[in-house]
Amino acid sequence: MAWMKEMPANPVVAVAGATGAVGQEFLRVLHDVDFPASEVRALASARSAGKKVPFAGCGLVPAGDLVVQEMTPTAFEGVDIALFSAGGSVSKEMRDAVVAAGAVMIDNSSAFRMDEDVPLVVPEVNPKDVAWHSGVIANPNCSTIQMVVALKPLYDLSPIKRVVVSTYQAASGAGAPAMAELYDQTRAFLDGTPEDELVIDAFAHRISFNCIPHIDVFLDDGSTKEEWKMVVETKKIMGDEDIQVSATCVRVPVLRCHGEAINVEFADEVTVDAARTALEAAPGVVVMDDTNNKVYPMPGLLAGTDGTFIGRLRQDPTVPHGIAFWNVADQIRKGAALNAVQIAQLLLP
Repeated sequence: MAWMKEMPANPVVAVAGATGAVGQEFLRVLHDVDFPASEVRALASARSAGKKVPFAGCGLVPAGDLVVQEMTPTAFEGVDIALFSAGGSVSKEMRDAVVAAGAVMIDNSSAFRMDEDVPLVVPEVNPKDVAWHSGVIANPNCSTIQMVVALKPLYDLSPIKRVVVSTYQAASGAGAPAMAELYDQTRAFLDGTPEDELVIDAFAHRISFNCIPHIDVFLDDGSTKEEWKMVVETKKIMGDEDIQVSATCVRVPVLRCHGEAINVEFADEVTVDAARTALEAAPGVVVMDDTNNKVYPMPGLLAGTDGTFIGRLRQDPTVPHGIAFWNVADQIRKGAALNAVQIAQLLLP
């Protein structure tokens, strides 16, 4: 059953998990897009209650520090939109309270993504899916988001049969502590700290000067849950269960921005020129592809940007109708906070 409550022009917005990396980015994005909020509430765990987080203001909310409130079921009374990045268990715990308060939960965790009654939305790809939500809309996995933003204009040229993707995922995907670990571990490694004395908490192995082909837990078939997410989420977002996706997800020593090497096989012929034209015209996509001048997207230079950047666009000669390209996007921006706020914008009257 679709949501029946009418969204006010100046909604009250709650940011759940406001002290985390994505929560902080929620606040920056709300300012950057000048979201027309009448109030912004910063919510977090009891241990963060009373802290102040800076906010540059948006809509009717002036710039100034927000005092963090403890996230309890009653904290959502009067809220219209709740932006969640507090972990799947917290999202599940608070779902009923948020919906009962009449708010729409836009959840960044994986808790509800594959639920049949929860839309999984990337605004550049399937914006109309927000119409059938029943109080919860899921934000997809970061690596899925940037891939489908690029796939949608290509799919419009010809149905996609198969996608092979290898990801180069930044530390930011594992949160603020993981980013700090990359900094600290790199410093310690360069200072000559022995391998067995390096602090390893956020990752399965040392992340400094290393690549780890292991994100999330391993499944029975040898893939990881992160790779599984890219498979099933792509099918749901694109609305096509026949798309075959093979993913290998790797954590790399980059602070922000995920990279993805993507090979696409189409049902019909798609030329490189046609693909380039479609991508250049697509919302949210920035084509950055001039190999003669060594121009291509690089994670180290694109932190803090909103686009999905495409380069190294070329034919894949190993399949009848194939295109290969390189894709970079800021995991915290488009891969999390920006996508969620864009969903919130779709809910506005």
